[in-house]
Amino acid sequence: MTRTHVSFSDLRTAAYCARKCYYQRALPAEEREPPPEVEAIRALEPRYEPLLEAPPDALTSEPIAVSPGRYRERLAATKRRLEDTGDWERLRNPDERDVFATGRHCRGIVHKVLADPLEPVLLSSGAPPETGVWQSQSVHAVAAAKALAWEHQESVERAWLEYPAYGVIRSIDITTRRKAQYRSALRTVRELDGPPPRTTARSKCNACEFATECGVKTRTLRSLLGLG
Repeated sequence: MTRTHVSFSDLRTAAYCARKCYYQRALPAEEREPPPEVEAIRALEPRYEPLLEAPPDALTSEPIAVSPGRYRERLAATKRRLEDTGDWERLRNPDERDVFATGRHCRGIVHKVLADPLEPVLLSSGAPPETGVWQSQSVHAVAAAKALAWEHQESVERAWLEYPAYGVIRSIDITTRRKAQYRSALRTVRELDGPPPRTTARSKCNACEFATECGVKTRTLRSLLGLG
């Protein structure tokens, strides 16, 4: 029996919290679309060069997550680093944009596709970790790499994560460990026939839109500050 393809977003959410994925999958399709602020952040990416040249005052109206001065410093450092490796030009002028890729088991939008070698690029509206990428984003990146590899019948060894609101770009190798995490998330999504156990990492619950429905008690700002 042919199994339904799993979406990239479901894999990413399941890797973060399986219970959140269960509630999210129950939403109508229109409620699962990214909010306008996400699109506004992604729209920074094609404008990196103008943003680098813009005066600090002009950046105050942009959806950046750090000060204008800090943003330009980070983006300039990112550009220098990637120019040294020859990747800046590839990332600025990808072979394709916003490609709907379908692999053997998963499918979804790849924000940019690089050629020679074939590599996916994903844009994140959130903050990067201190080093590397978040595990949920790693799973998403492996899914994108596998989908492109399946379509092109070509091995994909690396993927990219861009954080446009922070001026940060990072690459990851598609390692055996990352593939195992992807397979685990894929299995989790396919086995969701009821609410899975609640996550033990309760810090994830504080900003979750399903916290009330899930039944967890989240900490208020007052309690986090030790005032309650």
